[in-house]
Amino acid sequence: MSVLKITRENFKKEVMESKMPVLLDFWASWCGPCKMVSPIIDQVAEEKKDTIKVGKINIDEEGELAEQFRIMSIPTLVVIKDGKIVESSVGVKPKNAILSLLSE
Repeated sequence: MSVLKITRENFKKEVMESKMPVLLDFWASWCGPCKMVSPIIDQVAEEKKDTIKVGKINIDEEGELAEQFRIMSIPTLVVIKDGKIVESSVGVKPKNAILSLLSE
C-alpha cells in the first residue's frame, strides 16, 4: 500500500477505524524539513505495508485536522493505534527513529 492522502473526508475511515496502526505525517509544500522526511516516510510505507498504514496530511489543505492534533511545528509524525495517539515526534528524524516510533 502506498501513502494515503488523508483529508477530513477520509480521516475517520482510514485512521480512526483502521485495524492497523497508522503513521501520519503532517507536512506542507513550503516546509524544507518536510521535504527531507517525505522520502523516508515513503520508504517506511513500502517496507511496512503489511503491518501499518501511512498517511500524509497537508496542513495548508487540512487546517481542521492540524488544529485537532494541535500541530505547532512540522514535520510532525503521529502514530495512532485503535483510534488513540500512542506516539508523536516533531522534526526531521532518521529512518531508524521513525521505525522505532512504530515499534513502541
